[in-house]
Amino acid sequence: MNIEIAANTIPSAVSESDSTAASMRRLMLAFLITGFSALLIGATIGPFQALNYGGVDVYPALRPLLQSYYQGLTIHGVMNGYVFTFFVTCGLLVYLPARELGVAPNLTMWRTCFAVMAIGALCVLYAMADNSSSVLWTFYPPLKGSPFFYIGITLLALGSTMPLPILLKMRATWRRHRPGEITPLVTYMSLITMLMWGLAGVGVMAELVLQLDPWSLGLIGTVDPIVNRTLFWLTGHPIVYFWLMPAYVSWYGLLSRQVGGKLISDPMARITFALLMIFALPVGTHHQFSDPGFSSIWRGILVVLTMSVATPSLVTAFTIGLSLEYAGRLRGGQGWFGWFRALPWGDPSVAAQVLAAVTFILGGATGIVNGSWQLNAIVHNTTFIPGHFHVTVGSVTAMTFMAISFWMVPHLTGRQLISRRLALFSVWTWFVGMTIFAVGMSWAGLYGVPRRAWVSALPHDTYHALYGAASVPLALVAAGGVLLWVASYTFFAVFFGTLLFGRRAAPPPVPFAQSFGGPASFTIDSPPNPAQSASPLIRALDHVWLLTGITTLAAIAAYIPILWPFLHHVTRAPGWILW
Repeated sequence: MNIEIAANTIPSAVSESDSTAASMRRLMLAFLITGFSALLIGATIGPFQALNYGGVDVYPALRPLLQSYYQGLTIHGVMNGYVFTFFVTCGLLVYLPARELGVAPNLTMWRTCFAVMAIGALCVLYAMADNSSSVLWTFYPPLKGSPFFYIGITLLALGSTMPLPILLKMRATWRRHRPGEITPLVTYMSLITMLMWGLAGVGVMAELVLQLDPWSLGLIGTVDPIVNRTLFWLTGHPIVYFWLMPAYVSWYGLLSRQVGGKLISDPMARITFALLMIFALPVGTHHQFSDPGFSSIWRGILVVLTMSVATPSLVTAFTIGLSLEYAGRLRGGQGWFGWFRALPWGDPSVAAQVLAAVTFILGGATGIVNGSWQLNAIVHNTTFIPGHFHVTVGSVTAMTFMAISFWMVPHLTGRQLISRRLALFSVWTWFVGMTIFAVGMSWAGLYGVPRRAWVSALPHDTYHALYGAASVPLALVAAGGVLLWVASYTFFAVFFGTLLFGRRAAPPPVPFAQSFGGPASFTIDSPPNPAQSASPLIRALDHVWLLTGITTLAAIAAYIPILWPFLHHVTRAPGWILW
């Protein structure tokens, strides 16, 4: 078969000038705008939560728009954790592989993905806005919300899995024209992410479809809280990696090109994603260390399994760090840290990703505390927990998505950023604000300050009697929240200002990184790239269904011993509405 043919002779190939490419750009832009619009809502409310811990209760002044701290916290968590991340991820993990492969995605399926999630987002926003569903982002029963909330979450979860068949079809098309070749890296990482998420989604879909949806509609009268918590965390822990892995796609697949270097190791990226997929699913019940009902033996096993997740993150730290060092030395950096200073810090996309990686050091360290049975007993249900995940999804994911938008919006629209200085200001302010906020939250947690608590509504003397010892960390929480408010609105001024007022310019290309020894292009019409140099391990990792099978077996082995006693000692709880 002759693969060195023009793009227009392959029905599925994408030419930059054809209508399919234009449709892809418009649809990717729709995902991006919708996702960041959700972040705008969530980030607007976020500082109110931070001020709450600083002893400032703003909610009485916000009525009737927001009735309580818990309504605000629910909107903040759902819009940021679900709607923002799902829309941006479901756009990126189709658009980037389509560009890398030069193969058009199934636009009907991709539009359906957008429509299903958009309907779901509107449902949950309606249910939260009227204060009928202040059940927080984990929606633990027996707290009971509106049917609109649960059906909306069901649609969001369902829609977020729809990129998987799109990716599988694009990969199959590419492999038909390039037999024997290893799946290109960005496509491989995107596919592994979606396979992981497809498996993980079984938990929350079972919880919603079998329990919470019919319960909210009045079709069943009670639910089992502990079974539902377990099903939630079957999905709820892997969702952390559904937030994290798209950021890794950019770090491994794009950042090296953006800093003017090369990716040091393509195989390390593949190993990282394979390990994340296998380790992510079996460990979710470490979020239930304080719950009754399963044995201490399994709790100990969970600690070991949870610590294993640190391995791919450490591999990433060394691989990306070395890739950045190589680029910095190419740019003239010398000495131990000269390469770091030599990176193109004037590029807001680079600055945001490097700073996101730096904050993840704190995220990883606090995650090890959460995953340890003994240490978790100290920080469980304290502000230490949101301190941790704000330096994962709030820094790694949010800052990397912001970084992507700085080149993606000009790429999609042909408009230059309205101000690189403002973009850089937003990035650095976000970094400083999030670091201060997370340090304050984690520190306050060590004093036993509870998470998800409307502490500012307490009488002044009571607040200081309970939390006066934590006054310094709680002041940091409030200050960090205000800085994040400034950072977010500066970012949105750049984002929406570029969309509306950016100067017309030639769209920049997608900055796909090239690894050492790897080809410059993997598009379906590029010269063949025989995979003779690929190691047996890399060839084995390319069998994605084998990885899927291993992950499925690991998850079943981990969850059957935990769910079995729960299912044999059923708790039937009616709904509680406490707001």
